[in-house]
Amino acid sequence: MPVLAPPIPTTQTPAARPAREQRVRLLLVALAGLLVLAALLGAGAGALRVPVSAVVGILLHKLNLATSLAFEPQQEAVIWAIRLPRVLLAVLVGAALGLAGAAMQGLFRNPLADPSLLGISAGASLAAVAVIVLEEKLLKTVSVVGGLGSYLLPVAAFAGACLTTLFVYRVARRGGRVLVSTMLLVGVATNGLAEAITGLFTYAATDAQLRSITFWGLGSLGGASWDTLSTLAPLLALPLLWLPRLGKPLNLLALGEEQATHLGLPVARLKWQIIGLTTLAVGASVAMVGTIGFLGFLVPHVLRRLAGPDHRFILPASALGGALVLLLADTLARTAVAPAELPIGILTALLGAPVFLWIVMRESRRLG
Repeated sequence: MPVLAPPIPTTQTPAARPAREQRVRLLLVALAGLLVLAALLGAGAGALRVPVSAVVGILLHKLNLATSLAFEPQQEAVIWAIRLPRVLLAVLVGAALGLAGAAMQGLFRNPLADPSLLGISAGASLAAVAVIVLEEKLLKTVSVVGGLGSYLLPVAAFAGACLTTLFVYRVARRGGRVLVSTMLLVGVATNGLAEAITGLFTYAATDAQLRSITFWGLGSLGGASWDTLSTLAPLLALPLLWLPRLGKPLNLLALGEEQATHLGLPVARLKWQIIGLTTLAVGASVAMVGTIGFLGFLVPHVLRRLAGPDHRFILPASALGGALVLLLADTLARTAVAPAELPIGILTALLGAPVFLWIVMRESRRLG
C-alpha cells in the first residue's frame, strides 16, 4: 500500500506564502545557474581540456555571434562534434528521468516511488536483451519490412517500455477504474516476470552478447551524437513541456482520489496523462542510453525535503535537478579513470542506493 505523502500545507499565513514562494524561485534560479555552469565545465573536461572561455567562444561562433574569445580549430572540432552532443544528451535524459520520477511519486503519493515501479525500465531492458541475443534473426526479418539497422535496439527498447506499461494498466483496470495501489502491485509482479525472462535470454547469450548486455544494462552516454539528439529530442519534447503543467492537479490528488474528484479533478484522465507521458520519457531515455537507476527516485525526493511537497515547484525543479545530477555524473564517469570510461549507471547507483537506505532507516525510526 503506498505511503501517503503529507498534504499540501493550507494553513500558511499570508505573510509566510510570499516568503516561501520567493525561496522556491531562488532555488529554481540556482538550479538553472548550476546547470549552465556544469554544462560549460562538462563540455571542457576530458583528454583535451578546453577552458570555459573557449567553450563560450565556440558556442557564440556557431551561433554567428561576434566574439573576442579565442579558441583553436581542434578545440572547436572536439566541442562541436563530441562534447556538446553528449552534454545536451545528459541534460535531456536527466531532465526526463527526474521529471518522470517526480510525477510518479505524485501519482502514487509515495516519496519512494520511481518509474521502475510500473515495469517501464524492465520492459525496455527485456526488449533490448532480446534484440542483442536474437539480433541476427531479427535483422533478417526487419530487412524485409524496411530495415531498422542500428536503430533496431532503441526502437525495440522503446516498444518494450510502452507495451509493458500498457499491460500493467490493462491488468490493473477494474470496473472502468484503475486503483493506484493495484497498479503498484501489478507493476511489481510485471517487473519480476520481465527480469526472469531477461535472465533466460542472458543464460542463452554468447560471451560477446553477454558483454553487450552488461554494457547496455549499466547505461552510457558514449553514443551521443547530433543524430541521436535529433531522434530523442522530439520524443522527449511532449513530456518535458507537459508534465510540469500538472503540478496543481497533483497537489489536489495528494488529498486523496475521492476528495480530488469532489473538487472537480478528472482523476482518470490525470492518471492516463502521467502514465503515458512518463512511459514516453523513460522509454525513450532508456532506449537511447540504457538503464540509469535511482535518478528518478533520488532527485525529486531530495528536492521535496528542501522545499516542501508543492508539485508546482517539484516538477520543474526535478527536471533541472535531474539534468544537473546526470551531467555531473557523466562528466565524472568519463574523466575519473581516463582514458577509460565508467558506466554511468554505476555512479548513479553508488549515489542513490545509500540515500535510499538512509530514507528507509529514517522512516523505520519515525514509525517506531
